[in-house]
Amino acid sequence: MQVGVGREQRAGERRVAATPETVRQLTALGLNVVVEGGAGTEAGFPDAAFKEAGATMIAELPLESLDVLLHVRPLTPETAGRLRPGTITIGFASPASELPTVRALAAAGVTSFALELVPRISRAQSMDALSSQSLVAGYRAVLEAALRYPRFFPLYMTAAGTIPPARVLVLGAGVAGLQAIGTAKRLGARVSANDIRAASADEVASMGGTFINLDLDAAVEATGGYARELGEDRARRQRGLLAPHVAAADVLITTAAIPGRAAPLLVTTDMVAGMRAGSVVVDLAAESGGNVEGVIAGQDVQVPVVGGFVTLVGLRDAASAMPSDASRLFAKNVSNLLALMTADGRVAPDFDDEVVAGACLTCGGSVRHAATAAALEEQP
Repeated sequence: MQVGVGREQRAGERRVAATPETVRQLTALGLNVVVEGGAGTEAGFPDAAFKEAGATMIAELPLESLDVLLHVRPLTPETAGRLRPGTITIGFASPASELPTVRALAAAGVTSFALELVPRISRAQSMDALSSQSLVAGYRAVLEAALRYPRFFPLYMTAAGTIPPARVLVLGAGVAGLQAIGTAKRLGARVSANDIRAASADEVASMGGTFINLDLDAAVEATGGYARELGEDRARRQRGLLAPHVAAADVLITTAAIPGRAAPLLVTTDMVAGMRAGSVVVDLAAESGGNVEGVIAGQDVQVPVVGGFVTLVGLRDAASAMPSDASRLFAKNVSNLLALMTADGRVAPDFDDEVVAGACLTCGGSVRHAATAAALEEQP
């Protein structure tokens, strides 16, 4: 069976869905891997490395004849329409925001697997691309903040005087948040964090951070370990309780996201206005609406405050900014999921397997993911 890996078409995307390491894994399973020339160049994986690993290099992917298509970013409706019925696709699909593509995949009879839908169970950890890419994004967020912050992160005691450590506040203690906490601590900052899930307190402490307990006194954990979106009254109360902690921070990093939904608003313009001049806010959820009011994905916005301004950083493609390691992790997630569906050189999804069934977005002309199917029915 022919497995294709192409150059990503979304502007700014530098990752690739396979690496020479995963090509070896897939060819060992009896699959023929075809890689489009230049697909891994920006991630540091030259064509020669893919060829040496056993891939067939080609100038342009023959979409109409592929059995499996591996990708990073969601496909376009045009690409989905060129695939023949029965083709299997694996990659991020962003079904909530890419409904035209979902419709095109179903219409083409494509069996698509969305990595966002992989169940968060122990057996599927090696296929959890959301977690692996959040790891990269959390690390990158701290570096972006440090570059823009006009002072040091660590404490320095010198003959010329003492420089206090930066105070970093992280909102959201998922994979990205915990990685941000650990990275900021390694840079010498004083780090505190908050998450509406009380169980996060021990995780924050394990990374060296101080947990801020807002005492919202309600169960807010959804399935799979994600946070459940708060009602507006409790969200308003949360913002009120967070305000003094935001004002005291030199660097604020927000990572709160709910898969398939707009990012929750955690920080208002008034809260940002209470921060000191020179402070930096990095919003990892900018692409899904942002946790911080006024943030713009892919841009820096300067908010005037007394004595200067606060810089809002709307990170876009955070994982793509570190394409080599991000691709290494992502490609392994993809190949592990594909390996689960492969036996004797044939890719044949077993929908009795909860991982396979849970990750499936479309199959046989229909949309299998209930929430996406409902969203499509609401649109003409």
